[in-house]
Amino acid sequence: MTEPISRIERSTAHFVTGGDATVTALVVTYNSADSIGGLLDSLRTEAAGTTLRVVVIDNDSADDTAARVHEHPDVVFVDAGGNLGYAAAINLGMERVDRSDAILVLNPDARVSAGCVEALVAAVTEPDVAAVVPLLQDEYGSVSPSLRREPALLATAVDAVLGAYVPRRPRALSETVRDPKAYATPHDIDWATGAALMIDADAARRVGAWDERFFLYSEETDFFRRLRTVGRVRFVPDAVVVHTGAGSGSSQALQNLLSVNKIRYAEMYHGRLWSTAFRLCAVVSEIARTGSASHRATLRVLVDRRRWTHLPSARQRPVEGRTGMGTVIVPAHDEAAVLARTLRPLSDLADRGVVEVIVACNGCTDDTADVARHFPGITVIETSAASKTEAMNAADDIAMFWPRIYLDADVVMTPKAVTDVLTRLTAGAPMSARPRSRYDTGHSSFLVRRYYAARQRLSTFDGHLWGAGCYGLTEEGHRRLGRFPSVVADDVVVDGLFRGDEKCVVLTDPVVISVPRTVAALRTVLSRTYRGNTAVARTTQTSSTFRELLRSVRGPVTAFDAAVYAGFALVGRRAARRVVDTGWARDESSRIGS
Repeated sequence: MTEPISRIERSTAHFVTGGDATVTALVVTYNSADSIGGLLDSLRTEAAGTTLRVVVIDNDSADDTAARVHEHPDVVFVDAGGNLGYAAAINLGMERVDRSDAILVLNPDARVSAGCVEALVAAVTEPDVAAVVPLLQDEYGSVSPSLRREPALLATAVDAVLGAYVPRRPRALSETVRDPKAYATPHDIDWATGAALMIDADAARRVGAWDERFFLYSEETDFFRRLRTVGRVRFVPDAVVVHTGAGSGSSQALQNLLSVNKIRYAEMYHGRLWSTAFRLCAVVSEIARTGSASHRATLRVLVDRRRWTHLPSARQRPVEGRTGMGTVIVPAHDEAAVLARTLRPLSDLADRGVVEVIVACNGCTDDTADVARHFPGITVIETSAASKTEAMNAADDIAMFWPRIYLDADVVMTPKAVTDVLTRLTAGAPMSARPRSRYDTGHSSFLVRRYYAARQRLSTFDGHLWGAGCYGLTEEGHRRLGRFPSVVADDVVVDGLFRGDEKCVVLTDPVVISVPRTVAALRTVLSRTYRGNTAVARTTQTSSTFRELLRSVRGPVTAFDAAVYAGFALVGRRAARRVVDTGWARDESSRIGS
C-alpha cells in the first residue's frame, strides 16, 4: 500500500491548477470525507515526478467532503450543483482538463501506489493505445478481479446460475476474468471496473462524453466499448491502485440500478431478441437467489419496467426561485394497507411541485412500493433492511429540499399542515417543529378510548416533538442530528437535541394518529414505546407526568380516565422490562385498509 507522505513532501509536491499538465486526475465524490484525503495524499506523492492536475467533482455531498478537499488549495474543486450521477460528473470534470496528455479517472476510495501514474503514462503513450487500467488490490494486498469481457449471452447465463462459484471455468462462460495468470502480465482487454482508468486525451476527445443516461453502473462498460473503436485498451499490472470498494456506498436502490443498467446497455447495442434473452438471464439470476429479500426486491424491479422510472437518477440541487417548499419523507415497512390514506392528501402537493414527497420502503414483503407508485408526483425508493432510520437516511441522501418533514406511514397529515409547518421552519426561528395531533379512536375498544382521552388532556406531550408520528427539521437542525441513529425512538432522540425555544408545535390542522383497537394491541405499543425510550435520554420524568395526570382529574369521568391511563402505563412498563427482543413489535390492529 502507498506510504503516507511526510509534511516536507507535501510542501514540495504541488499540483498544477491551470495550463499544461501531463495528467489531469478526475475524482467524483459523494459523501467521501473519510476517503478523499488519503487519495489526494497518494496523488501528491506522484506529483513529485509528473506534472499533475487534480480536479474533484462533488455530487452534492452532505458530509465534510468539500472541507477535506479545500485543505488542498491546489486541487480544483467543482460543485456539481446536485447529485448528477457518475457519468455527468465526469463530463463536468472534462471541461477542466485544459491542455493535458492524459486523463486519469479515479474513485475517491482509491490510493495510487508509488510509480503508478508514471507506469500508466508510459503505457498510454504506446502506439494505438486509447486507454490503460492498473492492477487493483484490496486493502490487504490481494488482487481484485477487476477485468471484464464484453457481455455475452452464454457468459451471462452461466454467471446467472453460478455467480462467483467455479471461478476457473472457461473464459467463454464468465464475464469476469478470474484466472490469476491474466493479472500477471500486460495485455489488451475489453473493459475493467471503473475505479481507476487512464485515457489518452486525444482518444477522449474522439470518443466524446460519457453517457449520462446510466447515472451509475454500466457507464464504464459503454465508455470502454467506444474507446475500443479508436484504439486498444491495455491492462498494466506494474501500476497498482489500492481500492477499498466503498466509494459508491450500497443500498437496495443501487443494487436494482446495477441490474437494470446491464439490461439497458444490452438494449442499446443488440436487437430485441438478444436483449430479451439477456434480460431473462438476469431474471433467472435473481430467481436463483430469492432466499434473500434484497434479491427478491431486485427481481420485482426487473420484471416490471414501470419501476425503472423510480430508480436513482440525476437530481439537480434546487436553485433560488424554485417553488419547492420542502421535502416530506415517509418511511414505510409493509404499510400497503394504510399508505394510501397517508399519501392521498400529499399527492397533489407533490405532483404540482409544491413539496417533494419521498416514500422510503424498507424491507417490504407486501405491495407498499406499488401503492406508493400509484400516486402521481411521489418518489419511491426501496432498501432491503427493515429499518425505519436506515430508510430515512437513504431518503435524506436523495432529497432536494429543506426543511424536511418526517412522517410515519400510518399518520395522516393535511396539505395545510404540511405547508404551515414548512413555512414555520423556513421563517428561521425554530429548528424543529411539528403540528398538533389528534387520536382516531373510532375503531377502538372502550378502555383504549379512555386511555387516549386521558392522554389528550396531558399538556406534557404538547411541548415535545415525540408522540405525534411527525416532526420537521431545518437544514441547520438536521446538521445537529447528522445521520439518524439505529434506535426505535427516533423522535425522542431528535427532541432531545433542541432546547424549548428551538422547537415548537405549529397551530394548524392536527395530524391524525390511528391508535390500537384492542387492549392487547395497546399493551404491545406501550411495551415497544417504553423499550425504545430506555435506549435514549429521557425527556419527560414519570413523576411529572403522574402529577399532571392527577391535576387533570375534574370529576368521575376524568378520574376514571386517569386510572385507566395509569394502569396501562404500569402494565406497559412491566411488559417492557420482561421483553428481551428489541424488535418493532408493531400494532397491526390500527392498520385498517385505506
